[in-house]
Amino acid sequence: MNRLGTGFMLAAAEMEPRLFDLDLQLIADAGLMIIAVFALFLIASKLLFNPVRDMMQKRQDKIKGELDSAAEDMENAAKLKADYESKIKNIDKEAEAILSEARKKALANENKIVAEAKEEAARIIERAKAEAELEKKKAADDMKREMIVIASMMAGKVVNSSIDTAVRDSLVDETLKEIGESTWLS
Repeated sequence: MNRLGTGFMLAAAEMEPRLFDLDLQLIADAGLMIIAVFALFLIASKLLFNPVRDMMQKRQDKIKGELDSAAEDMENAAKLKADYESKIKNIDKEAEAILSEARKKALANENKIVAEAKEEAARIIERAKAEAELEKKKAADDMKREMIVIASMMAGKVVNSSIDTAVRDSLVDETLKEIGESTWLS
C-alpha cells in the first residue's frame, strides 16, 4: 500500500491547484509562443508592413505634391486675375486717350478745313474784286469809245453843215460838259 499510497499522493500532489496553473511546460510553450509571434511580427513587418508604409508614404508625398501644385496654381490664377483686372482698367484709360487724341485730330482737321475755306473765300473775293475792277475799266473804255463815236458823228455833222470853227468849238465844249470831264479823264 505504500507504493500505491505514494503514487496516489503524487497524483494528488500533481492535481493540487497551483498559482495560475504555471508549470514548466506552460512557461516553455508561452516562451516559444512569444518568440513565434515576434518572429511572425518581424516577417510580417518585412513583408507586409514596410511595403504598406512605403505605399502610404508615397501616397502622402503624392497628395502633398498635388496640394502644393494646387496652391501654386491658385497663386498663378490670382496673379493672372490681378493682371487682367489691371489691363481692363488700363484699357479704359487707353480707350479714353485714343478718343481724346481722335478728338484733337478732328479739331485740328476742322480748323484746317475752316482756314482753307476762309482762304478760298478770300481768293474768291479778290477774284470778284478784280473782275469788278475789270468790268469797271471795260465800262469806262466802252464809254470812251461811245464818246469818240459821238464826237466823230458830231464832227461829221459839223463838217457836213459847214459851220464855222467858233460854232464847232462851242458844240465840242457843250458835248464834253454833257458827258462830264471826270468820265473822259478816267
